[in-house]
Amino acid sequence: MQSPAAPAGWPLHDAAVRGFASDNYSGAHPEVLAALAAANGGHQVSYGQDEYTARLQAEMEALFGEGVEAYPVFNGTGANVVSLQSLVPRWGAVVCATTAHINVDENGAPERVGGLKLLGVPTPDGKLTPELIDREAWGWGDEHRAQPLAVSLTQTTELGTRYSVGELRAITEHAHARGMKVHMDGARLANAAAGLGVPVREFTSDAGIDILSFGGTKNGMLFGECVVALDAEAAHGLTYLRKMDMQLASKMRFVSAQFLALLEDGLWLRSAAHANAMAARLRAAVEGLDGVELTQATESNGVFAILPEGVADRLRERFRFYDWDAARREVRWMCSFDTTEDDVDRFAEALREELAR
Repeated sequence: MQSPAAPAGWPLHDAAVRGFASDNYSGAHPEVLAALAAANGGHQVSYGQDEYTARLQAEMEALFGEGVEAYPVFNGTGANVVSLQSLVPRWGAVVCATTAHINVDENGAPERVGGLKLLGVPTPDGKLTPELIDREAWGWGDEHRAQPLAVSLTQTTELGTRYSVGELRAITEHAHARGMKVHMDGARLANAAAGLGVPVREFTSDAGIDILSFGGTKNGMLFGECVVALDAEAAHGLTYLRKMDMQLASKMRFVSAQFLALLEDGLWLRSAAHANAMAARLRAAVEGLDGVELTQATESNGVFAILPEGVADRLRERFRFYDWDAARREVRWMCSFDTTEDDVDRFAEALREELAR
């Protein structure tokens, strides 16, 4: 089937505009778009009974181990809600960092849609520890308290930091010893894998993670994430929960084909490694500038910094990016698979100019 020409006057946006606001701002990777086009011909059985989703199941087993179960979904919020619902009964609660996406950026979806209680723990770097988990992991058997039955980790975290394999194993051992299950929000799982330089199963299934939200959209996909039950006995009802939570794609082949494009030749790791490298380049370019205070380690594709009064607003007239904590003038700069060295260098030069004003 021949691809149609773009409508007259398209694209509607200026494709030369670049920014550092979010890795969701980037388009889809050309290889992902090619995979979608290739998967588009003819008819395939709907609701996941297609050749692409079957192939994706095999790819996930190759990554994480035999017996894991893959459930493609539309988005990250859906992946997290479905995952947590499968681990926790209606009277259960989930311990997470206060900065976790499920706690801050999902508009109460875990509570309203999932029926879950979130028990947030403040952390300096977005990372939980066994000791921090124990601040909320108590009260079992108390009918007046939501029962802490799961822990949710983010790898890499919302603050751009990364758990080591040892840190993750310590957490899962601690949680499992208390009868708690462990979910990993892996919206930027690829960035963690590229940064750690170890097989992804080493810090997921082999480290004791029970269920994973495997991110694709922030790493070059047009849309879609995947719930991966790493311990199929720990997760319950995923087939039904995915449908109930409006995350069952009728034309699922188009989610699965995108993941296959990322996974089959290592594109997911190459793209994430590039995004990480661009963030490291940006950090190196701004680290010594007078007035710039870096606030977190740069261990993935994000840089966090405090800027002098007025600098961020002036700089935003040239490049899009977000405040992280406006009260302390802290900003976040994100790189993606298509960020170039020239993008980084131009941004750093613009920052120097604004600081000099």
